[in-house]
Amino acid sequence: MENILIKLLKYKWLSMLAVIIASAFFIIEMKENTAMETNLDKYMPQDHPAFIYSDKAESWFNIQDGIIIAVENKNGIYNSETLDTIKQLTKRFQKFDEIEKSDVTSLYNADNIVGTEDGMDVKRFYKRVPKTEEKLLLLKENVRKNEMVYGRLVSENEQVTVIIAEIADDVFSPEFYDEILKSARLSETEDIKIHVAGRPIVEGEMALLGPADMKKMIPIVILVIIVVLFFTLKSVKGTFITLGVVFLSTIWAFGLMAAVGIPIYAVSTMIPVMLIAIGVADGIHLYSHLHTFVDHNPTASKYDATKDMIIHMWKPVVMTSVTTAVGFISLLTSEVYPVKYFGLFTAFGVLMAMVFSLIFLPAAIMIFGLPKAKKINKDEDKDGHSHSKLANIFAAAVVKHKYVSILGSALIIVLSIVGMQKMWINSSFLDKFESDSDIVMTDKFINENFGGTSSLNLILDANGLKDVFKEPAVLTLVDKMQKDVNTQLQVVGNTFSLADYINRMNKVMNADKEEFNKIPDSKEMVAQYLLLYEMSGDPENLNKVVDYNYEKLNITFQLKKDDSQSINSALDIIHSYEDEFNDMGISMNYAGSGYKGLIFTDLILEGQIKSLVLSLLIIIVLLSLMFKNIVIGLISAVPIILTAAISFGIMGFLNIPLSTTTALLSSIAIGIGIDYAVHFLEQYRINAEKSDDKIKVAQLTMAHSGKAIIFNAIVVIAGFLVLLFSVFPPNRELGALVSLNMFTSLVGTLTIMLVLLYISNVYFKKK
Repeated sequence: MENILIKLLKYKWLSMLAVIIASAFFIIEMKENTAMETNLDKYMPQDHPAFIYSDKAESWFNIQDGIIIAVENKNGIYNSETLDTIKQLTKRFQKFDEIEKSDVTSLYNADNIVGTEDGMDVKRFYKRVPKTEEKLLLLKENVRKNEMVYGRLVSENEQVTVIIAEIADDVFSPEFYDEILKSARLSETEDIKIHVAGRPIVEGEMALLGPADMKKMIPIVILVIIVVLFFTLKSVKGTFITLGVVFLSTIWAFGLMAAVGIPIYAVSTMIPVMLIAIGVADGIHLYSHLHTFVDHNPTASKYDATKDMIIHMWKPVVMTSVTTAVGFISLLTSEVYPVKYFGLFTAFGVLMAMVFSLIFLPAAIMIFGLPKAKKINKDEDKDGHSHSKLANIFAAAVVKHKYVSILGSALIIVLSIVGMQKMWINSSFLDKFESDSDIVMTDKFINENFGGTSSLNLILDANGLKDVFKEPAVLTLVDKMQKDVNTQLQVVGNTFSLADYINRMNKVMNADKEEFNKIPDSKEMVAQYLLLYEMSGDPENLNKVVDYNYEKLNITFQLKKDDSQSINSALDIIHSYEDEFNDMGISMNYAGSGYKGLIFTDLILEGQIKSLVLSLLIIIVLLSLMFKNIVIGLISAVPIILTAAISFGIMGFLNIPLSTTTALLSSIAIGIGIDYAVHFLEQYRINAEKSDDKIKVAQLTMAHSGKAIIFNAIVVIAGFLVLLFSVFPPNRELGALVSLNMFTSLVGTLTIMLVLLYISNVYFKKK
């Protein structure tokens, strides 16, 4: 490989042209095929058993995520203006091509089950907007008497009512989202305020904010990297050539994503920041060596200087790039698509940065010239080895007080394990937004007034036995479970099932007496009520709660939060009824976006553990092979194990949850942090070959590699701190944690790893 890279120096213009032409192809692909994934269900593996069952259940009962439009009038909703607004909005949403007319429910078109002299009737609460005080009071009274509507479609303070428009997973688009918001704004008046929430709205907001966030952060990170690069390289040419490498790697990564049809997920927007921050590391080390050579050989030609840089640096550049890529590729073990593709394409970008560093960067040096030589410092020898007092003192102190590093590392591990016990996983998509953002405040407003914007669906299956869910004993147990979950958990706002229909029908058929608001004792009576409803109302409404043969039942639990802790608290109570249902021959299963989110959480944790273990093992094996010594492989892993432990410990102590974003942490920490160990180990090996004095070897390594490693860490930390400007809180948490990781990796490399090299005597045993 070395000979190929040296030969390419003679074809510098051809190398540059080839890179530019290939990059142009990827730019075209990006423009034509780049797409943002807004459907949160697409973040999950479609072949997972839980998701396969959920999809089936969703088709059985037409379970869909709903757009919730809350109409608020602080003077009360029972006035002609507000009721007309509800009617017009309902009709407007029914006309959207993306929404089925029957999937829009509001006070205007909701069923009101009432008793009559002839039996039972199902009719609307109003068709024409009531104008007189008498009719408005009658409407108010009818709503208050109907527990299927009061508290569900109309708030108990009677100042807010909701319109629910359910939509299929594949119809949502940025244009549709814009039309929804536009329709809502047009209906607002001085007294009437419109609030829009629901899972599709979260998806729409992410689709808008994700690309905007990326556009905002890329210029900031470029500016930061330019400043830091110029400070470290002291060269305008070197700064922009190195920056060119990371630009090209970013273009190729996103271009390949577009070419193979992989969409951009919310977490994908961090890839440019990652590649810009990571990709400059190779350039820093290459230029650091080049500067040293030019300073000591001021008369050397461009060819000789660049050739020397390639000969001495291509191996550590390849080693660090491969180990960094391994850290990201390990994310392929995750079943969560955004995490999987983030790892794959970031790894590809890192490897392309390596290729461009070894081809584009040398070609650019040959074309634009070498950095200026500086006078040799009197503290440097003829080989360019620095004898700076600071490096000597620090290295000697680390070796002398080696047990401080060992005991300190052990204490850190213990504290980190304590912190890890406090870690938790957050599946909430709403928590990706600022707590005071419009979308979060709207969601909070609706949750305060209604059952909840998130849902969990329990599917009861009689396993082929027909008419089981007409049995009073079964329906009574369903009703009891619903009430238990409702009363025991504040996070559960409402529950809804066939039992609610039967309770209501039994009550209205018995002169609206409250004591009859329960399941009747007779199966024949239940069947009669259902027949009356099918004759009087819309039988399709029952399709959402029970199947045609009454052998499958759908119970919906509305939750005021969408995080895993809230969902699990509801499941704990639901599971307590499992034995009773099993005794009746009924099995429990789950469906809907809430349950998918819970499984999603488990997959994040599982993928995190897999990627952490796999990347550590691969890196230990790789470095053992690269340095031809398993002891070196094990020693190199110590700083990154410490880094990962500190990171997770701090997350536990600071109550930072593991999410789709922070799940990337360990792979980033390992992938980037191992670079410092590789460069330090390579220089230690070279110095150990020239000297038998272990302390001198430590000092020379500290002076030579220490400087480049510190510069590398400064650039990477500065790059990742840019994530603090992100609009998404998890991105900011990741930026702060990765920056901390880089610092701890740096400190661990220069302390505990040096101590272990010194104690192990690994390069001096043969001597």
